[in-house]
Amino acid sequence: MKKIMLICSAGMSTSLLVKKMEEAIAAKDLEITVLAVAEADVDKNIKGVKVVLLAPQVRYLAKNLKRKMESLEIPVAIIDGIDYGTMDGEKVLNQALFMMRD
Repeated sequence: MKKIMLICSAGMSTSLLVKKMEEAIAAKDLEITVLAVAEADVDKNIKGVKVVLLAPQVRYLAKNLKRKMESLEIPVAIIDGIDYGTMDGEKVLNQALFMMRD
């Protein structure tokens, strides 16, 4: 089972996006789990993660996270601000799926 990790400051603002992504995953009949975590909880939740997506408000974490995840071969990207603001679960899922293909 593939796992997508969303990171925000407290892990709360992404919970609605997780629900929207889960709806898109169910509609596509995919075997993927999505979890939202706070920046401080990344290390204890990283096992099995294939993609890390950052909420726009924590974009400042991208450089350090990319460096950290590089050794684990986990791609890191920032969620598009409009997709995040509109809670477009399908677009964010598609972004993660594209990153998994590499």
